[in-house]
Amino acid sequence: MSEGTGRGPPEQDLLSRAALTVFRLNGQFLGVADELARPGGLTAAWWQVLGAVLREPLPVAGIARAMGITRQSVQRIADLLVGRGLAEYVENPAHRRAKLLRVTEAGREAVSRIGPPHAEFAWWLVRVMGVEGLGEAVRVLERLSEAMESLTAADPVARVQPRDGAPDSGPSGV
Repeated sequence: MSEGTGRGPPEQDLLSRAALTVFRLNGQFLGVADELARPGGLTAAWWQVLGAVLREPLPVAGIARAMGITRQSVQRIADLLVGRGLAEYVENPAHRRAKLLRVTEAGREAVSRIGPPHAEFAWWLVRVMGVEGLGEAVRVLERLSEAMESLTAADPVARVQPRDGAPDSGPSGV
């Protein structure tokens, strides 16, 4: 991966800078999330999985797809949550073997304890960036995620066609 030195083509440099920024941002979010989750007795990963099933029970594979992580990672966390009484497996009417993960009352209570520090951190972040600035950042990140999803889709037809003059070889890295 280029380090953003400007030695490669501008597109490659931009991709490298975007990737490095997202990696750094991911680490920053995980650090903040671990701090925010602590009052609920959770980790960032546990909070992430519980948050995915707060509205409705989901199969582990569905949680993994929604979060963009491996099914095995979600399975390991789901088993820990069930073992601690924060979630439970229930029958899945759509699939006999793929049980649904459902948050328990104890899990809901743990997540609810995250609310106050989460709200305070959001307030401070908006003070730094402004509502409009944070909103624009979210929209850009969502667009970037959608573009990456379309380019990495299993269906090659879904890929964006290269522009004239783009390299003919496939991607050489992030």
